[in-house]
Amino acid sequence: MFCSKCGAQLPDDARFCSKCGAQTGGQAGQGGASGQAPAATTASAGAAAIAGPQVSEMKCPGCGAPIKPQFGEMVVTCEYCGSSVSLSTDGWRGVDKHSMLPLKYATKEDGLSLVRNIMDKGLLRKHLEEESVNEEMTLSVVPYWIVPVSARTAYTAVDAAAEVGSIATTAALFGLMGGAFGGGGRNSGFGTGMMEGAMFGGMAMGGFGGGGNNTIRSYSMDANYQFPVIAMKALAEYQPKEYAFALQQRVPFSTSAIPKFARILNGDVGEDTAKSNAKTAVDQLQSAKAHKQHHMVQKIKTEMDVSDPELMHVPVWFARFSHKGKKIIVVLDANSGGVINSIGLD
Repeated sequence: MFCSKCGAQLPDDARFCSKCGAQTGGQAGQGGASGQAPAATTASAGAAAIAGPQVSEMKCPGCGAPIKPQFGEMVVTCEYCGSSVSLSTDGWRGVDKHSMLPLKYATKEDGLSLVRNIMDKGLLRKHLEEESVNEEMTLSVVPYWIVPVSARTAYTAVDAAAEVGSIATTAALFGLMGGAFGGGGRNSGFGTGMMEGAMFGGMAMGGFGGGGNNTIRSYSMDANYQFPVIAMKALAEYQPKEYAFALQQRVPFSTSAIPKFARILNGDVGEDTAKSNAKTAVDQLQSAKAHKQHHMVQKIKTEMDVSDPELMHVPVWFARFSHKGKKIIVVLDANSGGVINSIGLD
């Protein structure tokens, strides 16, 4: 059918025009007989605060269609035009930056093909997918907050060269001592001394090394992140840790690019919580990187600048299998084909 006001072509079951927001003839909207939301909830598109947090129904800032947040929801996407609103400290706001990743693995067969390669990877998991029963394979469009974080980490650690030199010197010292005190038996001599040196080499730092060669140095490590925080508490166990979405491929959100069988999910994690979660995760990442570079890290501190996040919807395949009584869950990025997270594939 066509909109009686602007002439735009619409789906047959559309109740509001996705272009101009006018109500189509035939069905009344959910906001009452006239299809309009209560006056207290009305705001023009582009207004900062749409309504207070106590409001249970409002107009979409994009097309004017009624939006009815469910209990606990803090991020709601209009089913007609794809505009989103977010609950912040001063009420519901329109989300200025709302993008999505294009759907590339669009069919169930595409998803199963990806899962098959992942589940059967490695000798120990050969034919795992064939021997498992697929219980669920669903495509959902999941909201993530993409939080820009600039991190500056300062820490002290034992100089790597000094650490290696100290261990080698002490090992050689114990090796010579073992040779000198080993006696003349068959199992004595330099070889046994070297073995003992290797066994006691761990004492180099606190023992015979005396700390004389253990140079403490200061280090710094700066990094910028576009950290993804999943906007749904129910899916928190699938929160990406170091997984990176192909952000360079994101496009403006559009419901027309999403298949009818895929469900667009709303979120119950707000922007403030997303920022806090991102700070915690980045702090852990920075610490892990420092400990990976140095074995004896001391006095580590990370300072961060966190900017306003962007809302991004990602097409995600959720695959659940049963294998000999064990549950296997694989969460796939339907844009890149990568594994966002998995349970039971250890």
